[in-house]
Amino acid sequence: MSLTRRQKWRIEKIQSERIARTQRASKTNHDLLQSADSERSGLVITRYGQRLLVESESGELFQCTGRQNIELSVAGDQVIFQPISNQDGIVTALVSRDNELKRSQKTIAANVDQLWLVVAIEPHYQFDLIDRYLVVAENAGLPINIIVNKVELCSDMAVLSRDFSVYKSIGYDVINLSVKEKTNLPKLRSMLDDKTHIFLGQSGVGKSSLINELMPELNLRVNEISIKSKMGKHTTTNTTLYHIPSGGDLIDSPGIREFQLDDMGDEEILNGFREFKPYIGSCKFRNCAHINEPDCAIKEALLSGEISQKRYQNYLSLIN
Repeated sequence: MSLTRRQKWRIEKIQSERIARTQRASKTNHDLLQSADSERSGLVITRYGQRLLVESESGELFQCTGRQNIELSVAGDQVIFQPISNQDGIVTALVSRDNELKRSQKTIAANVDQLWLVVAIEPHYQFDLIDRYLVVAENAGLPINIIVNKVELCSDMAVLSRDFSVYKSIGYDVINLSVKEKTNLPKLRSMLDDKTHIFLGQSGVGKSSLINELMPELNLRVNEISIKSKMGKHTTTNTTLYHIPSGGDLIDSPGIREFQLDDMGDEEILNGFREFKPYIGSCKFRNCAHINEPDCAIKEALLSGEISQKRYQNYLSLIN
C-alpha cells in the first residue's frame, strides 16, 4: 500500500529529528572530551541500554556513553575511556576481544576464560541439555567444565560417577558439589583464581546459591552497581561482572540459562562433539551425514566403543 503525502512527511520529519539528536549528542561528547581528563583503561561491568558502567584500574565506577563509531560493548570488555566528571565518562575505544560468547547472534559477554555448566541431582540432569551447552562452547572455542550440584541428594554415587564418566573420558572436568554441605567448594574456588568465568544452567540447579557462597559480599556489590547505574533492582536482569574475593571474576547473566541451537547448522553441531573430530573427513563420502552411510568413520568408532552410544544418539536428535 502506497503512503500518503502526509505519512511521507511525518516519516521524513521523524528521521530528521533523530539525525539532529544524534548530531547534538555527538557534538556534546566531542566538546566534553576537549576538557576531559586523560584517557584511562577500563573494564565494562555491565551494559544498560546505550550506557555502560565502566570500572577504572583504580576501582572507580563511571557511567559512560560511547562514540558513535565504536561497537557496542558488553560485560568483560576492555575499553579506553575519558572521565568527564567524578562519575561520568566517554568510551573512546574498544580493545580487541580475545573471545566472545553469543546467543542467537547477540554478544552476551567478552574475554571469558572459562564456562561452567551447573547441573544438579534435583532437578535431575538431562544429557541432551548438557550436550547442547557443550556444543555451543565448542563452537565458540571456549573451555567448559561441568558442576554437578546438590550431590547430598544422590542415592547412588556409583551411578552418578558412571553417568559422567563419558564426559571425563573426553576431557571435561566434572566436579561433584554440595553448596548445602560445602562439599568440594575449596576445590572449585581454587579453579576460579585469576580467570573470568560464566556460570550456565537451567533454573533450580542452585546457581544463585553457589554464586552467593563464592561471593558472600555479593549483595553489597549489587547495591553499589545499582546506585552507580541508577537501575535499582533491574540490574539483576543485566549481564554483570563481579569480582570474586578469592580472585578472578564472575560474569552473571540471567539471560543465558538455556541455549537453543536453532541458528546452528549440522556441520557446527557435528564439530560441537569433540570426540567426533578425529574422525571427521575420514568417511568414504565427503557429504557423509554419519547416519546410514557405508564406511562411515564415526559409525565405525561408535561400534568399536570409542564414541559413546548416548552421545551419538544425542547428536542425531540435535541434527534432526
